Amino acid sequence: MTPGKRYASSTDVARLAGVSQSAVSRSFTPGASVSAETRRKVMAAADALGFRPSIIPQIMLTNRSGLVAVIVGGLRNAFYGAVLERFATRLRDAGHQVLLVPVESDYSLDTVLEELRSYRVDAIVSGLAVLSQEVADALSAFRIPIVSCNTSVTSDWVASVDSDNRGAGRVAAEWLRHCGGTRFAFLAGPEESPASLDRLDGFRAGLAALGLGEPRVVIGDYSYESGRTAAARLFAEAPADAIFCANDLVALGAMDAIRKRLGLRIPEDVMVIGYDDIPSAAWDSYDLTTFDQDPEGLVVQALDLVREMGENGPARGRVRVVEARFIPRGSTRNPPP
Repeated sequence: MTPGKRYASSTDVARLAGVSQSAVSRSFTPGASVSAETRRKVMAAADALGFRPSIIPQIMLTNRSGLVAVIVGGLRNAFYGAVLERFATRLRDAGHQVLLVPVESDYSLDTVLEELRSYRVDAIVSGLAVLSQEVADALSAFRIPIVSCNTSVTSDWVASVDSDNRGAGRVAAEWLRHCGGTRFAFLAGPEESPASLDRLDGFRAGLAALGLGEPRVVIGDYSYESGRTAAARLFAEAPADAIFCANDLVALGAMDAIRKRLGLRIPEDVMVIGYDDIPSAAWDSYDLTTFDQDPEGLVVQALDLVREMGENGPARGRVRVVEARFIPRGSTRNPPP
């Protein structure tokens, strides 16, 4: 190899092995015609030089990179970390390479549209939602499978995997009422977040089915700090004894504010339910009643949609819904016998 060169080339390998450059190419191509002796010489030379074939020629020939972009945001929330780990593992097992694209938002894919145009990937999967039909159609123009979570719109190449947010909201309403709740509130995520809106819709529907009125709603974001602030705002206006939160981080922040700043007891004075079942939700200091979104199920369904679209092409309106498992813990009272 020429001194100062950073990477060995196939020409370098051919020269060291005493074979042609085409023999090097065939040796690294599964199923190509090459003798065992030639392959042995090529591999020995490649190992000596630290050579690995570039994927760029393959991309040019097949128009496929083997890369799947995984869009992640809100990594302060342990739930997203768990989903990311599962995505990366399953994509690797399926023979893909992961291109990690971190973004600032923890709920919207719309803000990274222009950035995504510059990547040459075979598919995009994202825990973030698509908020507008305009962005969904622009993404669909990439003509590759795109799957997002809890998205409110789809298009030809954009599909969605949703947690059963509305169903969970109804369960939260029924449980809080069953445990003696009388004054209900919802600590929301961002105002335009589809997941938060759907959880609130389900909560409202569950209360209405029980003959109860509207819950009080405090808008925030998905952070611990938002939960603390929202709880303080809620109780500054009027007390509540049954609170459903848009996610666990909001719930944990609310619980700390309720106990430490307001001097109230959980669950005796105030009951709290979260969403996500992050590891800290089960800590003794919180013991939070919550919903398990089934990260494994979300990932399996998302990658199945990627496979379907890759094999069969576009199909508008593809949506998969994954049930969220209710986990009652000590932040809500035991129901009466």
